[in-house]
Amino acid sequence: MQALPESALVQHLADLQRQPLRQATRERLAQALLDWFTAGWSALALPQAGTLRGLANDCFPGSGPAPVFGGTGLSPSAAAFANAGIAHLREIDDAHRAAMLHPGVVAVSPVLALASAAKLTQRQVADAVIAGYEVALRVGEALGTRHAAGFHATATAGSVGAAAAAGVALGLPPDRLHHALGIGATQAAGLWQLVDDEAFEAKSLHPAFAVRNGMTAAWAARAGLPGARAFVTGKRGLYPMLAGDGPLAALTADFDAPERINSATIKAWPCCAQLFTALDATRELIDSHRPAVHDITAVDVTIFPHALKIAGVDWPSKPAETPFSLRYVVATLLLKDRLGIEDTESPDLRSPALLALAAKITVATDAEFQRVFPHKRPCRVTITMHDGRRFSALRELRRGDPEDPFDWPQLQARMRAFAPQMDDAPAARITDWCAGFADAGRDSDVCLPVADLFNLTSSLGAS
Repeated sequence: MQALPESALVQHLADLQRQPLRQATRERLAQALLDWFTAGWSALALPQAGTLRGLANDCFPGSGPAPVFGGTGLSPSAAAFANAGIAHLREIDDAHRAAMLHPGVVAVSPVLALASAAKLTQRQVADAVIAGYEVALRVGEALGTRHAAGFHATATAGSVGAAAAAGVALGLPPDRLHHALGIGATQAAGLWQLVDDEAFEAKSLHPAFAVRNGMTAAWAARAGLPGARAFVTGKRGLYPMLAGDGPLAALTADFDAPERINSATIKAWPCCAQLFTALDATRELIDSHRPAVHDITAVDVTIFPHALKIAGVDWPSKPAETPFSLRYVVATLLLKDRLGIEDTESPDLRSPALLALAAKITVATDAEFQRVFPHKRPCRVTITMHDGRRFSALRELRRGDPEDPFDWPQLQARMRAFAPQMDDAPAARITDWCAGFADAGRDSDVCLPVADLFNLTSSLGAS
């Protein structure tokens, strides 16, 4: 009998734990952790963050040792649930082109919550986070674009990735880890219908529930409960039942290549990643031509069709819709020469200047652009001026993609820009803590995510 691809994937996770970590992977892990803290800090004062903290306590009552962004310590389950949701609120948590999901919130959130209650070493934390990325991204890539059109892969493949992260953190042997992934897969869900029904505020529950389900799956497997073994490829597995159409070879391909965490994208803009190439192209035109806004007569944006399936808001009616409106983000960037956190948190959606510029923006799709999706995200932006001049830029890859990465100083500057309420002391603590993962000499050190990293002592108080 031919071995299941799922079995090979689980064995791959076991092999990774026995191998030395590549230095490039250590450094990329440090970046992923800094990105996760950036995302959490950027949102910890939002009312929705308070809602998530309260919901976590309702679902898992009582205090505990696991720190929470902007709140008091909770149990590992509650903290992981809250932190995954909070870190997704701003739409700045990392992403992935081929898998079409946000891997960091489902891989990091459960591991750091578990590390707060168990004396995990730095290497154990690293292995668990890397396993979460490895599984979520491989499963998401296998499920493909048809799946991603109807399901939020952060919630579906992310549930399996969270089970892998939690299972490795708990030290499950390969047979139990396989059961954990199978249990996590049977709980995978996350419909994009919430976008169609304008329920954007609930999108952060997708990673929160994925983490809850993944952690529960790992504990269930440790307790001896069995899970589906062909959880992706079986006749009633994820692939056939959730409209999979991607390459199943992604589950087992390139095990000798750098770990999948190295292929994630760190986001340059505080909005849906489907819109990044439009913003990158617009930024290029601004920097090259400095078009005077009052002299612009038309802005034509042509983008790959899938972008508008997720980010198809024509004009936002509330702040939660701004990250999903192409006309809004492009108009804001052109008008203000920047797009910042405040533009999605407290936008002036009735600004006459903004509305006048938005009225000049035409959005179209190109079937040829869709042919290279998801490995590329083509978008062309053309600006026509009053005097007849036309400026055009085409972007196929995004700033922050592996081909155009941020360096460590740029990531530190990004953290301060996306979390402007952060002062020097917590910035230094977080940066030093994350940077430590690049040091192999600290692998045996106990890794404790201390409360100060989560702003627990700030004047914000607990919610």
